[in-house]
Amino acid sequence: MHLHTTRLPMKSTLSCLIACISQGIYAEETVKEVQQLAPIVVEATRTDRAVLETPASAYYLNQPEQQSMNVNLSETLKGVPGLQLNNRENYAQDLQISMRGFGARSTFGVRGVRLYVDGIPATMPDGQGQTSNIDLNSLDHIEVLSGPFSSLYGNSSGGTILTQSREGQGPDSVTLGYSGGSQNKGQTNLVLQGGSEDASEPSYVISSSYFDTDGFRDHSSAHKVLNNAKLTWDLEDGSKINWVNNYVKIEADDPGGLTREQWKTNPKQVANNVLLYNARKEIEQFQTGLTWNKPINDQHELYGMAYWGQREVTQYQSIPSTAQGGVNHAGGVIDFDRQFYGADLRWTGKDILPNTKLIAGVAVDGMTDDRKGYQNFVSDVLGIKGELRRNEDNTLWNADPYLQASYNFAPDWTLDAGLRYSNVHFKTEDHYTVGENGDNSGKTTYEKLLPSVALSWKIIPDAMIYGSYAQGFETPTFTEMAYPADGSNETLGLKAAESETYEIGLKSDNQFGEFAAAVFYTVTKDDIVPLRNVGGKATFRNADKTLRKGLELSWSKDLWHDLTAQASYSYIDATFDADISEILNQNGSIAVSRVEAGNYIPGIAKNQAFLALGWKPENGLSAGIDVRYSDRIYVNDINSQYAPSYTVAGANVGYNWSVKDWSMKTFARVDNLFDKDYSGSVIVNESNGRFYEPAEGRNWSAGLSITKAF
Repeated sequence: MHLHTTRLPMKSTLSCLIACISQGIYAEETVKEVQQLAPIVVEATRTDRAVLETPASAYYLNQPEQQSMNVNLSETLKGVPGLQLNNRENYAQDLQISMRGFGARSTFGVRGVRLYVDGIPATMPDGQGQTSNIDLNSLDHIEVLSGPFSSLYGNSSGGTILTQSREGQGPDSVTLGYSGGSQNKGQTNLVLQGGSEDASEPSYVISSSYFDTDGFRDHSSAHKVLNNAKLTWDLEDGSKINWVNNYVKIEADDPGGLTREQWKTNPKQVANNVLLYNARKEIEQFQTGLTWNKPINDQHELYGMAYWGQREVTQYQSIPSTAQGGVNHAGGVIDFDRQFYGADLRWTGKDILPNTKLIAGVAVDGMTDDRKGYQNFVSDVLGIKGELRRNEDNTLWNADPYLQASYNFAPDWTLDAGLRYSNVHFKTEDHYTVGENGDNSGKTTYEKLLPSVALSWKIIPDAMIYGSYAQGFETPTFTEMAYPADGSNETLGLKAAESETYEIGLKSDNQFGEFAAAVFYTVTKDDIVPLRNVGGKATFRNADKTLRKGLELSWSKDLWHDLTAQASYSYIDATFDADISEILNQNGSIAVSRVEAGNYIPGIAKNQAFLALGWKPENGLSAGIDVRYSDRIYVNDINSQYAPSYTVAGANVGYNWSVKDWSMKTFARVDNLFDKDYSGSVIVNESNGRFYEPAEGRNWSAGLSITKAF
């Protein structure tokens, strides 16, 4: 099953230009025409098979013709069952992404779900990722892989999202666009692109954008610069090289969360400390990477990838100055400089053994942090960098060998298997041992052998069923190990979460549309869950056992001419499967309440549904509507509060026009059409009860882009 529209054959150089420079022109064809096109190939499992033949919950989404501002991944990544993507309305903390419940604990960034851009990791080796460097203005498609086979990617791969940028095609062209919307949102973007007929010269796509907004809530303004460049060489020996460079800089105010009473009184307000300490975040990141494919002959192929990047973050938190005097408190300003790097080399062999594809490789990653913490005040002046409270060097590396095999042992039967040895090595050197602050230096290693296996049977040419099993592995991040949960000087004390997942699925593609269904069952030992957040110190612990089980359904169809439909539904029952004992203060009072077995894991919606209808011709007038439902979400382990369920709708209209070497695109969109008041995301186990991050009410956006070919 794939959630995408099908690409038209390029009818002229002009249509090629438009497809490459803007967000891609795709049009729905009649069923007869679709059957004549090559099937979409999913690369996420590395076996490069058509979606219908992939024995995993894999989804392929073409980047649609521009129907929104192209700022957040939440605008594009819609309708994937099992994927929960929440917009915090907070550009200081990134989107909140979870897949089958993995990653729901994250208070910022992405945990438990691995992200890739053009084959290059956007997730750090310790498992923390971010979506801010994904450029939607040059995006071609997205692949989403959930379920057991995500473990092929090693640490923190409860799910995998792979984004792919376009490659330059045809003659040189330039696109200039502007879009704006509610809350003084505005984005200006410039895209240059061109193909190459000479193997010694690259095709190219260069994209640059500037975005700013006042924000929906008070103290939530943001500015973002994003540059992305992709050069592609198709060499005469059949090999292919991609060189990708990415730069992002963000300056954003941080509005934080609200209590339920504050949210209902005024969802735009912020807590008083947020303003007193001017909570904010500055991010600057540069990343460069190379990928190389080399077919040696019909049987052997080599692939190589290498990358390097630097990330600098300064974050001013709204922690009261009175709370920063305690032992091991890192202050109210986070300041780190990170270097990250890695490589992946693999070999693919076809039919060396009869009807078998073999893959062998090794992935190496590393990162170093120069991490400091400061007080967020000087004397009576708040919200500025004060005295040093933390000074440490963190290093991490992994070297994961892996093997895969796909054996078509009968005409309609295939056995897939994988094995990866994931090992992650953490080391901290503490240089701040002032007064009672002891030496928190330490090192530890997490390692696990990750097997996976799937058996698939093509019942008829248009339908396939499969069953799969795999073991998963997730280490805590350096951020989650920053403070010992019990207040002692012990560092790196958290265990890695280890999971086992079983899945049965069905896929079909016929005159009734493309349909997929999957049932899964996941048991996790030592799941990493939030403990509490007191005085700005976020601590975590291991839950003995958690259980996730659920159902995922998806369907899409070309209804008539250019009219398309898409629908999805997911159900997940995510619970603590064993009691977690209460934690007492030194005076005997309860610091953290007991968690009963059977309580629902916070941050996860039990039911989600999505429905979209679209009229999507290649040129002329286009229009669409989508409706999304999300069930209630508990905000703490004891399930005493929750964010209510909600249903929101959006509508868009656009017009595409082209003549000679000029083309123009316009769009207008309204989101939260019926002005629903709801919490777009939650902060799990927030100690002050500020669990809720309100979503924007009814809002609009509109844009225009013009392309000139040369």
